[in-house]
Amino acid sequence: MRIAVLDYGIGNLRSAEKALQRVGGDAALTADVAAIEDASAVVLPGVGHFGRCMQALRTSGLEGPAWDAVSAGKPFMGICIGMQMLYESSDEDPTTSGMGVLPGKVRLLPDGVKRPQMQWNQLKIRDDSPMFAGLSSPLWMYFVHSYAPATTEHVVATCAYGGDIVAAVQRDNLWATQFHPEKSGGPGLQVLANFVAAVR
Repeated sequence: MRIAVLDYGIGNLRSAEKALQRVGGDAALTADVAAIEDASAVVLPGVGHFGRCMQALRTSGLEGPAWDAVSAGKPFMGICIGMQMLYESSDEDPTTSGMGVLPGKVRLLPDGVKRPQMQWNQLKIRDDSPMFAGLSSPLWMYFVHSYAPATTEHVVATCAYGGDIVAAVQRDNLWATQFHPEKSGGPGLQVLANFVAAVR
């Protein structure tokens, strides 16, 4: 088993790799297309600006291999901006399209709340997803973001921040979290361990 963590040269991508390794995942940060094609699973982390991340993913030549992994039904996980990149577009950079793996757009967080949301927040679990196996309420995760997907499809968890904010989605083998599991202590590591278990 090998989990390919996409190395498209932006943000702190190694923290996701290290967290997956910590929970027993055979994870490696890579930009090698052949290694990604041979991997059992793929992880797309991301921090920073939606447009710059999408441009870096395309410049690195890794958008295609990421799409191919999803299309092949491989376990795939997007984290933070990596989640947002799976959608069609984002208010953060309307001139740059997203991957369009998931339908919908990413919108600015509601007026009246501090942006970015940079805090621990409690999840409201909507679905019996394997993402949260072994975890019980109250369940707190760490967020750093100013935008979130505006969707009702495939949502398995939300948090309250000026309204219900999408915190996690799952569609078959595709998992994505707006929170940072690698920064969320034991519960976040359990989410990553559940992903590793799903890969196995």
